[in-house]
Formats: sequence, C-alpha cells, structure tokens
Amino acid sequence: MTDVGDPNQWLEDIDGEEQLAWVRERNQKALETIAATPRFEKIRSQTLEILDNDDKIPGVVRRGEFLYNFWRDAKNPRGLWRRTTLESYRTDDPDWDVLIDVDRLAADEDENWVWSGARVLRPRDGSTTWRHTLVSLSRGGADATVVREFDLVTRTWVTPEDGGFALPEAKSTVGWLDPDTIYVGTDFDAAPDGAPSLTESGYPRITKRWVRGTDLADAPVVFAGEVTDVSAGASYDSTPGFERHFASRATDFYNSLIYEIRPAAGTDDAELALIDVPTDAHTGPYREWLFVVPRSPWEIGGTVHEPGSLLVFDYEAYLAGDRDATVLFAPDATTSLADYDLTQSHLVLTTLHDVATRVSLLTLGDWKPQTLDGLPELATISILDTDPEDGDEIFLSTSTFTTPPTLLHGTTVDGVAPIKHSPEFYDSSDVVAEQFFTSSDDGTRIPYFVVRRRDVESGPTLLYGYGGFQNALVPGYASTPGRNWIADGGIYVVANIRGGGEYGPTWHTQTQKAGRHKVYEDFSSVAKALVADGLTTVEQLGAQGGSNGGLLMGVMATRYPELFGALVCQVPLIDMRRYHTLLAGASWVAEYGNPDDEDEWAFIEPFSPYHNVAADTVYPPILITTSTRDDRVHPGHARKFAARLTEAGHDDVWYYENIEGGHGGAADNKQAAFLAALAYEFLWQQLGSS
Repeated sequence: MTDVGDPNQWLEDIDGEEQLAWVRERNQKALETIAATPRFEKIRSQTLEILDNDDKIPGVVRRGEFLYNFWRDAKNPRGLWRRTTLESYRTDDPDWDVLIDVDRLAADEDENWVWSGARVLRPRDGSTTWRHTLVSLSRGGADATVVREFDLVTRTWVTPEDGGFALPEAKSTVGWLDPDTIYVGTDFDAAPDGAPSLTESGYPRITKRWVRGTDLADAPVVFAGEVTDVSAGASYDSTPGFERHFASRATDFYNSLIYEIRPAAGTDDAELALIDVPTDAHTGPYREWLFVVPRSPWEIGGTVHEPGSLLVFDYEAYLAGDRDATVLFAPDATTSLADYDLTQSHLVLTTLHDVATRVSLLTLGDWKPQTLDGLPELATISILDTDPEDGDEIFLSTSTFTTPPTLLHGTTVDGVAPIKHSPEFYDSSDVVAEQFFTSSDDGTRIPYFVVRRRDVESGPTLLYGYGGFQNALVPGYASTPGRNWIADGGIYVVANIRGGGEYGPTWHTQTQKAGRHKVYEDFSSVAKALVADGLTTVEQLGAQGGSNGGLLMGVMATRYPELFGALVCQVPLIDMRRYHTLLAGASWVAEYGNPDDEDEWAFIEPFSPYHNVAADTVYPPILITTSTRDDRVHPGHARKFAARLTEAGHDDVWYYENIEGGHGGAADNKQAAFLAALAYEFLWQQLGSS
C-alpha cells in the first residue's frame, strides 16, 4: 500500500544513496551533541568492559560429551564457537576447544559475518560422535542468514562440491533427519504450485526433503502452507521409539494448525493427521504424551480450563478422539505458568507469582510433585538446558536486580548447586529493589519494580517497558543500568504492564487489537505514580523501550508528552498504517490489527505515532535509534518518525542509525556499548547530571 499523502515514504528505501546521506547527516548531529562528552566515553568504556569481561559466565548447552558455548570478548568481537568438558568447565580457567573463529572467517572471506547459531545432529545407530552441523551466519546481524555445513570431526566446512548442504542468504529454516537428509524451508527460485515460496510476512511457506548430493530444485515438497500464513514448515522428532514427522501452519502470530505427517494406509504416500487442539494453544507432543497450554478458555467434557493451564493427554488416544486430560498446572489471579521443560524423569515447571519465579518438579507419568533441592530463595530462576534423552542433568541461572548471575548445575533427582558466579559490575551493597503496584485507568493492578541507591529518595528516573507479544519482564541483574545509571544516583524502574506475560495469556490477549490502549494506559499510570509518590518529577522522568517497546515510546511521545522529560525510542514500529507492508510486519497483524480494515484502522490510528505528530504540541526531547540491517522492523519507521517530528517544527529530536546490527541494533560488543552509551548520556543530559 502506498500512502500518497506521506512525504517521507522515500525514506523506506533502505540502502538508497540519498536515504543513507540523510541518515549520516543526522548521525553526525548525535555524534556531535551526545557522543562528544567525557561522560559518554566513560559510559561507553564501562559498558564495553561489562560486555567483554572474561569472567562473566559462559552459557553452555550439552551435545554429547561436550558443553558448547558461543563467546565474544575484546579479542574476539565477532565471537568464537567453542566447547569443553563439564570437568574442565567447572574450573576457574576452562580449556576451551575453538571450533569456529568468526573473526578469522570474516577476514578470510571479506564478509561482515555475525553468528546466528548452529544445529548439530544427534547421532543414532549406536554412534556417540556428534559430527554433522548446520551453521547459520548473517551479514551485519540481519535475520536472513546463509547456511553451510560444518564437520565437527574434521573441523572443516563441507562444501557443496564435497556434497555439503548450503543455502544462500534468506530467512531459512533447516533441520536434520539423518546424516544425509534435512528438511529445508527457504526462498526457493520456483515453488512447485506456482505460488510464492515465501509468505506475505517473508518467511518460508514450503518445506522440502533434501538428500545429500541431489539438487535442491529437485527435492520433493513435504509440506506447503498458504501465502497468507505467517510461516509454515515441517520438523522431525527423533526420540527413539517415538520417531515422528510434524508439519505446522502459523495462520497468524498466535494461531497455528499442527499435523503429524503419517504414512497413508496401503500406499507409499503421506497424509496429515491434524492434532485437534485450540489453534491458539502451545502444543508439545513428546513420547507418549501431548502437552497443551491453551491461551483462551478451553472446554473439554464440560470442564472449562483457564488460559495458561498446563494439560497432558495420552497422545495416540487424543488423536483417536479421547479427551481425558490431566491438569498439571492451573493458574490463579497472581500465579502463571512461565515455561516448562523436560528431563528424562521429570517435568520442570517455572511459574511466576507476582513476577517472582518459582521452580517445581512433577514426575513424568504419574505427575507426582517433587522438590528440586539447592535452589536459592527470592531470585529469578531460568532453565538454561536440559536433555530428556540423556538423563536428568539440568543447568539453571539465578539472579536478582542486585545479585549477579549464578549458574547452577546438577540433576532433578539429586538437586543442584552453584558451579559458576558472574562478577559484580557495580557496587550494589547499598542498592535496594522494591516492588510496587498502581492502578491503571480501568482499575487493573499494575506491578513495577524500583531499583535505587538507598540514599537516593528522588531524582532522575528511567522507566523501562515493553508490553507486547506475551513477553514478561522479570527481575534480572541490572549490570548496564546499574553501572551507568543506578550507581550514579539515577533511579531505574521496570513496568510489568499488560501485553506481557507476567500473569499468563490473558495479561496479553486483553491488549490485542482493540484492547491495545490498555498497554499505554498501564505505562502512563506507572509514570504518573512515580511522580505522585515523589520519586521523581516530570522534568526528571525518562522512558526507554525497543521494538514493540519503541512503539510504546512513540505513543508516550505523541499521546502522553506531558508525563516525561525525555524518551529513548529504539528500533521502533511507528507508522502503523504501513507496518504490515514492511519486512516482517505482516506477521504482527494478530497483535495490532489490520490497518487495511477501516474498522480496525479506527482503533489503530490513535496509537500510530506517525499519524499523531502535531506542530502545536510540546514534546519531550527524544532520541530515536535503529539499524540499517534490521530486516525485522523496517528502519523506515524510525527514519520517518524523526523526519515528521522535525518537519512539525520540533528541535529536540536526535537520531542515530547503526549501519549494521540487525534487530538488536548492534552486530558486536563495541556497537552495543556505543548505543548503550548514546542512550544513557542522552538521558543524563536531559534529566540531570550524574
């Protein structure tokens, strides 16, 4: 859709020479006014020291006998993919075996490679050697990647000339079936059914079964979704005794159709057996069970199960029509299910009670409650890694706003104990973290956390929020804001507004589409409470958010400008009239609504920052940042917002666009440190000197 009334639509040409000249001109202003101070350099160097610190905990996942880690530091800004043994990992100085040096690879190939992950094939047929790997690399941090095969035994790339799997740059999906076969979804040159091989959201629609040594163009299609889907694909579960192929269609961001691909009776063909669960449910077949978490009320046999419940069924019986459910978790007004994981013997439940995490166990099969020994109290706990095929080993991380992460290791049978501690990056000995609640416009109780030095009763305050896609903001070690904001007397606040998942699916679903206004009412209510309680003043209150949180900042600027002294708006959505036509935007229609539908545009328009800029309104100073290489949220959103604010006569507008970096905004630690320093220095300049 072209908006003929939009004079800034030309800025949507991402790599145009004139557009990049516009970017560089505005970048220069930010560099001269924000990045030229001694304090900026202090913040940048402090942040880089945190990111590059060699003593921070290297996160690991187990693959066979080794623990694998991807690591960046000052000497290796692009990173190392490496591995070690558990025995070595437990020591203060593990012996790391480097498999891929991304910096060396980038230099050798003259490419701006950024690591995007690796898929390692679990060995079968009696082998214990993990060998076959599909590595994804992006140019500059984009979502689109190239995929190439790597041999963990020979430590070499397996080229197409040698029969290796390789895919050009695209938003591809890949998965192993066996050493010589993969499922692949990508931007195929030609789709067999004549329709585009990608969905309107830009993700794969078609999955092929590709055998080593054959032409991808000749690979048979296993599954195809619709062009209007968000994405579609196929996967393989290799669990011994329960080997199954699955296919799924994400019809929108929150609704999916899931099938098992089964041999058709009496033929060599396959048929799709629909797993008939609510389309908005999270569904997980594993071994003989089917786990289901509904996102809306689900009535089964006269019983209504609340959103966020965890139910388990006998998988084969369910496909045959049996609906006998065992309830493993039921939410209440203050407690929700955050996640579940599996070990060989246990189901591990992570729940949130007023945004505080709890971890508990259920024995697989009889579902009896068990206790995981060794967990700390009053800490945020997250499960890092389990492998249900390889025993009951579990890795967990714990932290608080003021306590650095600790890595716990052990088993769900014998309990866990600390094996790694992250260093402190700021003096938190006199820092307090408190939880408060305020009422939103409709009376809903909204929690928020306040983190400050004990001697700071009021002053410059930074309010952070997100409010979308059921993403819960839980307490975690505040290393960067701690060192660059809290330690210098600033107050840091995290708002747990609706749109997130802090209280289960309904905390989010009530804000979709026409309910979106609740997100902004919640955040503005927290802002008002901070001032009313004397923690800060309007002139000293800043707010920050990125992506969907960047949209939140845009709405705060245009709908609630009187509440803030400064705003930092990062990689944002801004033009909600055209968002669904830009990059991955079509996939978010289920969240925000369809602006092509005039009834839905009626509730979208009031919260489209681009369409609510006024010349006669006083806006708080705003810093807008984005990345040229962000191929998820189009950089045109940020560009056009800065342009429209400036055109309307507002001078307190700063803009910075990183020429690379993807949706995270930065491709390496130096870029991340620079962008963090830009935000904090801007806030100090606007809200008060540290």
